[in-house]
Amino acid sequence: MEKNLWNILVVSFGFFLNFTAFGGLQNLQSSLYSEEGLGVATLSTIYCSMMLSSMFLSPLLIKKFGCKWTMVGSMSCYLTFSLANFYANWYTLIPTSTLLGLGAAPLWASQCTYITIVGNLQAKKEGKFGKDVVNQYFGVFFLIFQSSGVWGNLISSLVFSQTPTHGSSILAILLLIVFLESVEERMENEGEAGSRSPPLRSALLATFMLFKNDKRLCFLILLPLYSGMNQGFIYGEYTKSFATCALGIHFVGYVMICFSGASSLCSLLYGKISKYTGRAALFVLGAVIHFSCFIALLLWHPNPAHLPVFFILPGLWGMADAVWQTQNNALYGVLFEKNKEAAFANYRLGESLGYVIAFGYSSFLCVSTKLCILLGVLIVTMMAYGIVEYLEPKTTNKSVATEDKSQAEKEEMKTEV
Repeated sequence: MEKNLWNILVVSFGFFLNFTAFGGLQNLQSSLYSEEGLGVATLSTIYCSMMLSSMFLSPLLIKKFGCKWTMVGSMSCYLTFSLANFYANWYTLIPTSTLLGLGAAPLWASQCTYITIVGNLQAKKEGKFGKDVVNQYFGVFFLIFQSSGVWGNLISSLVFSQTPTHGSSILAILLLIVFLESVEERMENEGEAGSRSPPLRSALLATFMLFKNDKRLCFLILLPLYSGMNQGFIYGEYTKSFATCALGIHFVGYVMICFSGASSLCSLLYGKISKYTGRAALFVLGAVIHFSCFIALLLWHPNPAHLPVFFILPGLWGMADAVWQTQNNALYGVLFEKNKEAAFANYRLGESLGYVIAFGYSSFLCVSTKLCILLGVLIVTMMAYGIVEYLEPKTTNKSVATEDKSQAEKEEMKTEV
């Protein structure tokens, strides 16, 4: 098997194992630990601490330890949370959920950075466009990763009201340690130019400086924000206000299997066809599907007699979610190739903020109002994305012209010498 694809598969199955364990625990938090709001407090703590780590830790850890060891260390944070669930109380879950949140953003930022680097290395080897191979690799990753939602929801359905006892987080860590190649060492061995480690202050502020230095990010930050908000709705509101109310809580896991299954399969599909359709067409497809789902939910009155609808809607939602997962990550990797660590840290900051917003107004607003908010955010997000796509050719041409001018000046200096 080709070395780069092997590395992608190792990362993918590592995340699959890690999130099969975490997914089952996450889905049961509010049900298992409902007394005094411990479950909700645990989930809120995870996403709040994830925002903090997105702002400060991700670029620093990736620059200091590399993508591989950042992933290994971050997965260890998930392991501590899993162990704490054996002795669940305020003194074990809140500290470990804080630790998990601090590790979550570096985990995802390092994963995205790793896939982007490996994809570009493979594209250079094959003489292809980097964005095409990166898209394909993200499709493979999310095919495998999203399938963890199928198993996680199945487990949470079968063991409902029991504490899951997985040890798959340990297997995930061992898999990465033993089989994953360090991409930084690989680049050094192949003579690829790697970025120097910046001073501590620069690394800590890299997430914020990218906003100042690249205005495209001010528009694109809405993509992960919307992604977090819509996932917060499907995981929180749809399961509670539609599936649970009409069918009962024992149906929730099976309904969400449709979401995860559709997202998993479509991720691979979009990764393969993006080089033919272009990313803009896929973003429009995702927006149209989600728009249709929002309208359907606004007009629909849930009834147990409409059983297929409860499964069709999350399936369609998953088809659109696959667009946001694969294309968002690939887009950030392509547009911010020289500042990958900071860009993906910003991505996780936006997505975790979306989750916090969705969970924050969950208890205060009715479902129809939340759907209208999602509709508005989706429209504004697509407008902002359209602006970036319109400006991108100009930005690219300007960048190419600057590089050509710089290269010409270097050649002129060599000639004079």
